[in-house]
Amino acid sequence: MAEPAPRGPVRIERFGEAALLVVLGDRVDAAVNDRVRRLTARLGVRAAHMAGLGAPVPAYASVLLPFDPLVLEEAAVRDMIAVALDAAGGPSMTADRTGIISVPVRYGGPDGPDLAEVAARTGRSEADVVRLHAAVEYRVFCMGFVPGFPYLGLVPKELALPRRATPRLHVPAGSVAIAERQTGIYPADTPGGWHLIGRTDLPAWDPRREPPALLEPGARVRFVPV
Repeated sequence: MAEPAPRGPVRIERFGEAALLVVLGDRVDAAVNDRVRRLTARLGVRAAHMAGLGAPVPAYASVLLPFDPLVLEEAAVRDMIAVALDAAGGPSMTADRTGIISVPVRYGGPDGPDLAEVAARTGRSEADVVRLHAAVEYRVFCMGFVPGFPYLGLVPKELALPRRATPRLHVPAGSVAIAERQTGIYPADTPGGWHLIGRTDLPAWDPRREPPALLEPGARVRFVPV
């Protein structure tokens, strides 16, 4: 069971006229993200039973809560968030997933066209890059920028690189990529600006599957070279 996150300063900010943003931290941190997930779960229960309240949207260190200002007053939503925050500061409602999801990856070559560049820029061999990337047990911090895209961390400091200066217009589905201290799997053919180091045949998003996303926030993942 995850340890409760430190009770640092929390901000509740307006996000347009029909949403509030609950900011729980200012960094990528497992404890902060645990609290994000607990808060999301509690707000999600409220949203399912309260007219005018939308489904909460979690990120690394924040939760966006949409609401209908014609149905709910902002002050009432803020009060509800404060109550949920109090509860979310305690122990998790459910234990984290115990299983580790293994993702087979073909590193380098046509499947990982940026592997050589990553190796050169970090001063390591391609084999070292693969070893370091595959040595970590990652967690899914949040989902974005298209359905099924998992933001996983933390990539070893030795491999941390900024995003590509010029994004690609086409990244093949299944591409495994890194940027800063994040890694992810592209669920579909999309544009993208991360460094492509490999590719997996596991579908990160399948609308015929229930749930359609292979991964979810809190999941534990290891990449396995094949």
